Amino acid sequence: MTSPPIQKDIITCCAKETTKCIIEELGDDYFAILADESSDVSQKEQLALLLRFEHRDSGKIMERFLGIVHVSNTTALSLKNAIMSLLVEHSLSPSMIRGQGYDGASNMRGEVNGVKTLIINDTRRAYYIHCFAHQLQLILVAVAKKMIIVVSYLRYLQTC
Repeated sequence: MTSPPIQKDIITCCAKETTKCIIEELGDDYFAILADESSDVSQKEQLALLLRFEHRDSGKIMERFLGIVHVSNTTALSLKNAIMSLLVEHSLSPSMIRGQGYDGASNMRGEVNGVKTLIINDTRRAYYIHCFAHQLQLILVAVAKKMIIVVSYLRYLQTC
């Protein structure tokens, strides 16, 4: 349990099982995507993707974290491809997207070449809504960068 490779294997298994449960919970229903990109402590660009959907039994709105992926750059096309590959990796059809939410960055919501537009061109019913949760995310990132224990922990995770 103290070996970093074993810890990484356990975390990977837990992540796969959790994701499997999320996909089962969603079923074949429609969903919205919420995405944001930012750089981690080592300045690598990351894209986080969440699913938002209505739970078929309770009718409650669910938001579930699907994954985070490294992106080589933050152009709209690169981000769109990362989103689509993450959906396909989990057997989710892009045609089931009914909503999309991003921050105010031009590469995400741009009217001509933003991720929003690129996805709408492929999936006409994927309506766009501005993601106000982005303000909270910006605050959390700013606070986390100031906390040495958080920065140290993230650097430790990088070495694993």
